Amino acid sequence: MKVLLVGGGGFMGARTARLMRDAGHDVTVLTRGSRSLPEGVEALTADRHDLAALGAALERRRFDFTVDFVAYEAQDVESLLRVPYAALGRYVLISTGQVYLVTLTDRLPCREEDSDSPLRPEPSAGTDDHGQWTYGVGKRRAERALLALRASHGVRSLILRLPIVQGEGDPSLRLWGWLERMLDGGPVLVPDGGTQPLRFLYAGDVARALLQLLVQGPPRGVVYNLAQPDLVTLRDFLERVARCAGLSPRFVDVPWEGLEAAGVGRWEVPYAGPWSSVLEPARALGDWGFEATRADDYLPAVVRWHLENRPARSHRGYAARPRELALAERLQAARGPA
Repeated sequence: MKVLLVGGGGFMGARTARLMRDAGHDVTVLTRGSRSLPEGVEALTADRHDLAALGAALERRRFDFTVDFVAYEAQDVESLLRVPYAALGRYVLISTGQVYLVTLTDRLPCREEDSDSPLRPEPSAGTDDHGQWTYGVGKRRAERALLALRASHGVRSLILRLPIVQGEGDPSLRLWGWLERMLDGGPVLVPDGGTQPLRFLYAGDVARALLQLLVQGPPRGVVYNLAQPDLVTLRDFLERVARCAGLSPRFVDVPWEGLEAAGVGRWEVPYAGPWSSVLEPARALGDWGFEATRADDYLPAVVRWHLENRPARSHRGYAARPRELALAERLQAARGPA
């Protein structure tokens, strides 16, 4: 089959391109031209916001299956699906669990229907919360634009909502941010005892799910969460990461209030803030038999990759490490000798 991956040169897209190519499919990737692509994959170059360039790249082209990794607003979906004389086949929008986090729903794990809850108030402009909120609201508008085109024009479409994605080559540096703390030998501060629930997704499972959808055809539903089957806490996840790395860090439980008073913001502690979605993946399992990889099965390889390919830069939250260590020292002094 002929497959188009829009923005398919990134973290998840490159994996998908390789997997579909290896399965014998004809894969084309549409990017702005800034990334190298797997061998045997056709490249189309266009900025999707340049409608003339987008039309020139896609007009007269026919695909059986299109995956859009980089639609962040309604106009991104509309401009792509309305390119004249282009046949994109079945269209999959890669969305995010943050469509739940921008709403007033308080159910965990989040189910697909929870995205219909009313929006939370918009955070103050210029804050990290505002950037995350804007991202989630933009994805929500992209989803709604697609659903409207599906209803009005019969667009064959599917929406996949993803939580935080773990994997080799992860550019976010979030996992590396925790490994940095473990490797420097100092105590590792864990907010609120690490009780925050987490549910990630392995990057290889994104590619595997898309290949399954390509081969077996559309499921009966339209919107699906993808996530690992096991629900873990932050503390449990960090302990697993440490074991995979062969490390024995000293974890120190600290209330959020103590961290913030010491000048450590929530955005500086990966996975522990309010923008880590927890999704319920049961619908994908029930409707089309997809089950993602458990954390214990993907973490060893992912941690090993991070240790063998140490980034040249730190996670942005690691800049707060001196304040964390100073807080840990004060807490130890207040408790007295061990």
